[in-house]
Amino acid sequence: MIIGIGTDLANIERIAATLDRFGDRFRNRVFTETEQRKAERRRDIAGTYAKRWAAKEACSKALGTGLRMGIAWKDMSVRNLNTGQPIMDVTGWAKRRLDELTPPGHEAIIHVTLTDDHPWAQATVLIEARPK
Repeated sequence: MIIGIGTDLANIERIAATLDRFGDRFRNRVFTETEQRKAERRRDIAGTYAKRWAAKEACSKALGTGLRMGIAWKDMSVRNLNTGQPIMDVTGWAKRRLDELTPPGHEAIIHVTLTDDHPWAQATVLIEARPK
């Protein structure tokens, strides 16, 4: 069963300007070390960060909270499988919220998809509760 869905659209140029203005302060507040390593290896650094920004926003919406109620940017982290498929890891308050949403006898699976077409980056997150 679907227990949450969220989507977000981010402007890559806005993220690039924020990176230029705030640099590491912005990176370290919003993105995990894994996300930073991934972005800094890419040709389109700002686009990579923008997709992850959008994924975090989409995940917070799928959790039914948005970025409030104690959820932190780093409570949600995008990483990639060897195939390149993005996956969302949650910790802290986001994990506790996910556990609250997940019915007994089920496991939560977070599906995430990312795309970009300059100047836009988009992410959709769908949270599924699957019987164990």
